[in-house]
Amino acid sequence: MAYKINFILLTFTSLRFVQGQSCFTPSGGIGQCKSILNCAPLVTVINKKERTQQDIDLLRKSQCGFEGQTPKVCCPEHCYTPNSEPGKCVGIYSCPHLAAMLKLPSSKQNIQHVRNSKCDGPEQYSVCCGTPSEEPQVGNCENRVNAFPPDPLTECCGVDSGTGNKISGGTATAIDQYPWLTLIEYTKNSVIKTLCGGALISSRYVLTAGHCVVGIILNSGTPKNIRLGEYDTSNNGSDCVATEGGGEDCSDPPVTIPIERSIPHPQYDPTTRKNDIALIRMRQNAPFTDFIRPICLPTRDITLTPPPNFRLFVAGWGAVNETIKKSNIKLHVSVPFVHSKECVSIYSSQKENVSLWNKQLCAGGETDRDSCKGDSGGPLMYENGRIYEFIGVVSFGPDPCGAENIPGVYTKVYEYNTWIRSTIRP
Repeated sequence: MAYKINFILLTFTSLRFVQGQSCFTPSGGIGQCKSILNCAPLVTVINKKERTQQDIDLLRKSQCGFEGQTPKVCCPEHCYTPNSEPGKCVGIYSCPHLAAMLKLPSSKQNIQHVRNSKCDGPEQYSVCCGTPSEEPQVGNCENRVNAFPPDPLTECCGVDSGTGNKISGGTATAIDQYPWLTLIEYTKNSVIKTLCGGALISSRYVLTAGHCVVGIILNSGTPKNIRLGEYDTSNNGSDCVATEGGGEDCSDPPVTIPIERSIPHPQYDPTTRKNDIALIRMRQNAPFTDFIRPICLPTRDITLTPPPNFRLFVAGWGAVNETIKKSNIKLHVSVPFVHSKECVSIYSSQKENVSLWNKQLCAGGETDRDSCKGDSGGPLMYENGRIYEFIGVVSFGPDPCGAENIPGVYTKVYEYNTWIRSTIRP
């Protein structure tokens, strides 16, 4: 074993300080800082006869200290399958039922299931291997309430009953449209205010922006609660809107759930605005109703091959214009997708000289059609058939909002699917 320890010491050339025993794995998942000799997945890497550069990078990025002369690493705690079951993080070919899903011809559903099973493990293609499961069944959503994002095939995420005009320019939504939208309540000196939004991605977790839970926003208040099922913030109870037949369509009263923990991405950088994404874990599960239900995580990176005239949707209670700073009514707007090269060129020529990267995407650039102040953390949505996917987190944009030829910038959720799934706990 001595030669292996010597290799480890040569591999770990710098020391990263970690508070306590909890740490983050290279992909952002939660782990425990322990001796590498007690971390089975990374011991497997050490014992490989031929280590690749990727293996060496994994070991270096996993370092969290030393125990005497033996390096300590951030060892992944547990993994959970896309079906919310505990599993073991192994190489894909050590998990027969997942490997079988990739045999040709392989369906899109099988490929996506394998992608959603990715975890921090000893092999280049490591997956969270649980027990073989049957094909997901559509419906029965009320009995699927748990902390993990639903499988889109169940239609228990991303489906709303809204009948409003979805090609809109800051217009009111239908009362039951976008039931995953949330408001984050902040408190300061016993005063409650809403400064950011987010979207429910499971019954226990909200996805939002990193700058909504850490940094200068805390000078204005501390995130305390998540408000779900809201439509008109000026009304404390049920909200009602007139229907075409002369009657009323009314919502349930909004639900407020205290925040248990805010989890910004470990590499969030407020200066560069990179990794501007965060999870919020609520103290209890949200109910599944017509007015409260999760949105789906993206199943693929649609920005790689966008269709012609590709448009996306943003919704929230942000500023209507520079005069009206916030809307009481839930609003939505359609915005055009802007290709990465074009957006990089626009922002590199601005006063801020912002440098964008591959984990951001851009949309907008039309006069008065934009996400705006108060929409931070909210979802940029792609309508994939009848299923909405959360493809971007509102991060930053032009000031004033809705400037011609200057799109808004969003954190690309697809790039963080592994971090999201590895960070979520039952």
